[in-house]
Amino acid sequence: MKLAVIGKDVSKSDSRAIHNFILARFGRACTYDKVSILPEQFEERAEELFREYDGFNVTIPFKERIIPYLSGLEGDARAFGAVNTVLSGTKRGYNTDGYGFLLMLGNAGVEVRNASYLVLGAGGAGRSCIKKLCEGGAHVSVYERDPARLKAVFDEFGGFTALSEVPERDFDVILNCTGVGMHATEGQTPEISFAGNRAPVGEKLLSRCGTAVDLIYVPKESKFLEIARLLGKRTLNGAAMLFYQAYMADCIYLDRDADSEEAKMLWKAYSEEI
Repeated sequence: MKLAVIGKDVSKSDSRAIHNFILARFGRACTYDKVSILPEQFEERAEELFREYDGFNVTIPFKERIIPYLSGLEGDARAFGAVNTVLSGTKRGYNTDGYGFLLMLGNAGVEVRNASYLVLGAGGAGRSCIKKLCEGGAHVSVYERDPARLKAVFDEFGGFTALSEVPERDFDVILNCTGVGMHATEGQTPEISFAGNRAPVGEKLLSRCGTAVDLIYVPKESKFLEIARLLGKRTLNGAAMLFYQAYMADCIYLDRDADSEEAKMLWKAYSEEI
């Protein structure tokens, strides 16, 4: 199989290693390219992707921009309005992020149903997580600095408490979906309104949770998770989510039924190799 990941800059992506690992365990050989495309060149390159690859994964900023080139959307891709996996033969788009997110939580023993979640950020990643948590029966509160973005997500599927300020109360899980803490913001935590003040997330908020989850996986421990760990909280980064969404994508490529126990076993084996 010939596969790829496409995005604005995927030079540091772990996708090649992950997909090669999973597909080798499935007994399938593949080549997996990293294809960085400048946003202004996407339209002229899009159609070539279907000819060059059996399938491809899509990341920032093309998860929405690929949709007009597809024949249709399946499952979560339809609900989220975003695609991270494409089958070239049928030109169908899928989104495996939600599957990866819930499997990451479940396999780490983090409860969803009836648990209270504070989600920081309602952008692309946050939006997917919010929907999956609501569908899974969690009690979800969402803080987002951009009121228009927060309203748009609430108007789209609701089911959560929209916050302009984080209340002083306990949460089972605080989830960082902002992306603050990686790349140029490494060493920082997201800024929020809490207890009447606007300041970066720190001990005062993270002391109010049992588990802290950050979708960031580079660095392995963000500042957000470091603070929580030093407070004695259970912490979880997004590395397993990346692996599980790739596992689901490979099942789609091969028309293979996904199995959560198999995925967990493969993640354990992969983690031991890296």
